[in-house]
Order: sequence, then C-alpha cells, then structure tokens
Amino acid sequence: MKIERICILGGSGFVGTQLVSQLAARGLRVRVLSRRREMARELILLPTVEVVEADVHDQQELIRQFRGMDAVINLVGILHERTIGRVDLPSARRGDFQNTHIELTRKVIHAMGEAGVDRLLQMSALGADPNARSAYQRSKGIGEALVHEAGRHHIEHENWYLNGPKFIHGYGLNVTVFRPSVIFGRGDSFLSMFASLLKVFPILPLASAGARFAPVHVEDVARAFADSLDTPATYGQSYDLCGPQAYTLQELVHYVGDVTGKRRSIVPLGKWMSYFQAWAMEFKPGSKLMTRDNYYAMATDNVCAGGWPTVFDFQPATLEAVAPEYLRADTPRARYEGYRESARR
Repeated sequence: MKIERICILGGSGFVGTQLVSQLAARGLRVRVLSRRREMARELILLPTVEVVEADVHDQQELIRQFRGMDAVINLVGILHERTIGRVDLPSARRGDFQNTHIELTRKVIHAMGEAGVDRLLQMSALGADPNARSAYQRSKGIGEALVHEAGRHHIEHENWYLNGPKFIHGYGLNVTVFRPSVIFGRGDSFLSMFASLLKVFPILPLASAGARFAPVHVEDVARAFADSLDTPATYGQSYDLCGPQAYTLQELVHYVGDVTGKRRSIVPLGKWMSYFQAWAMEFKPGSKLMTRDNYYAMATDNVCAGGWPTVFDFQPATLEAVAPEYLRADTPRARYEGYRESARR
C-alpha cells in the first residue's frame, strides 16, 4: 500500500517542522498533533497539512486521530526533565522521561493497533540503551525496545524495566527507528546556544570538553525519515545518523567562535569539575544548559560506528557547508531573522 496520509507527533518541533515541509512538498497529506495550534502556525499555511489540537498522552484521542492514516511518525522527545522537589533526589526527576519516551511510545503502539495503522517511524537517539546510566539514554533505549517488539508477530514479553510486570503484544507493525547524533541547523539548541554564550563570556569553562559528536544536519535527518516511508528495506531496522565528521565538544565551540568572530578562551574542565558544573546548573531557573544526566550521556562518544546508511540515496551535508549561514550575525538572512525576532513574528 502506498503511504499517502501520515500522522505526526512532535511535528511542530525542530525536526518536525522540517519533516512536515518535506512531506508536504512531496504532495503527501500530513496531520500534525499539537498541544496548541498556534505552536505550528508556520505549518498551517502548507496546503496538504492539517494541524489538530490534541493531547497525545490521551490513548483514546490517539486512536481517533490515527484512524484513516497510512503511517505514524513519533518525534516527541525531551532533553531535560522538569525538577520536582529536591534536585539531589534522582527519583524526583524520573517522571518526564518515563512519560515522554516510554509511556507515550506504548500508547502510540496500542493506538496504532486499535486504529489499524501498521507503519511506524520512531525518533530515538544515538547512545540509546535500556541499561545506560543516563536516564535520557535509558528511556530512549526502552522506547526503542517497545517499538521493535511491536514489529514482531505473536510476541508477549514481560517488561521488567517498566515498573513491574506489564505486557506488550506484537502488532506486526512495520517499524523503523532513527538514532541521530546531535542535530544542527537554523533554530537548533546546540551550536546556537554556544554562539549566544560566546557573545557574553570572555572565558568559557567547558564541561566534558573531550566528548565527541558527529553533528548531522536537520534537513538530512528529515529526508531520511521521508525516504524511508515507502521503503520496505527499512522495515524492522534502526539507523544511526551522523554527519561526515566527528568533533570534540571543545573543537565545536572553537569552530562556533571562529564563525561568529567571537573566539574566546575555553577552559576544559576535568571529570569532577565537569560533574560539579552540571550539578550546579540544575539549580538554574528556567531552561537548563546542562544537567548531571547530560554529563552521564556525554561519557559515551556520540558518533556512528559506520558511515551514512546506504539505503538512503544521498550523502549528509558537512557542518562547514551549512552552519556559517545561520551562525554569522552579519549575513542578510541572519539580519532578517533578527528583525523578525525583534518584531516578535
């Protein structure tokens, strides 16, 4: 069956916006589920896109929205958990990863079974592992396991890692999982964050400076999702997505400084000072730059063992070919974006 109608969870996010645009350009009909319709206002103008306000954590709502669809794409994910109570208690920070990466994935799978949809694309992350020390990587790994179990027929598996004996039955779904390294592009929360920091601090203490990443462009991640929809060779597979080159975190920050003209002194922190900085940043109100969970995740290199998956008939863009265009403050495009931000448009 040719896939023509797709329901996307997380379609108004960084990757989702790019993916929805690519799917619409291919003439596919896309339903984007969003907590608030105005969060996806730039997608509303696309002719084949429908933005629906929905609670994606409501099982019955998912069933209603999935009916009549040919495929479901789950992009929902968080990097940090909201802190509840004391920040020094691990149990106070388990809820969001559990609900977002595990319980929501379980609901998506069951809703697809009830709605009769059998094609699922799932966003995971490089380094995802049910046994990882990082709660983020652990929850992503458990989510992956749930997805792959749903892709097998006649399976009943006791998930001891989901707070007791719960069962999931294989629905025979055609599943594909994507595990990208850090994703860069206009509007990212990685390179752009360091560009902002370098404007403010003449000296930058850098935790986990030796951590390695292989940044991958957001357009390439979105294209891999789009190309896999009607590609049976991707069924049952997980794909690590990395850019052509690996860098240490310190090298990436130096590069951002060079591109933006804000080259600063970077002070690499040792293991324990890195941990202390991450711990201290958990007390910062609002969005977190780093947490101890990030520190644990960066202890493992975020790079691919192999090259770009050969099933996708294109090569990923290099960081150097894309990043300067949106990092440099003196480009016409950057000035335009600055005017838009000032006008709150």
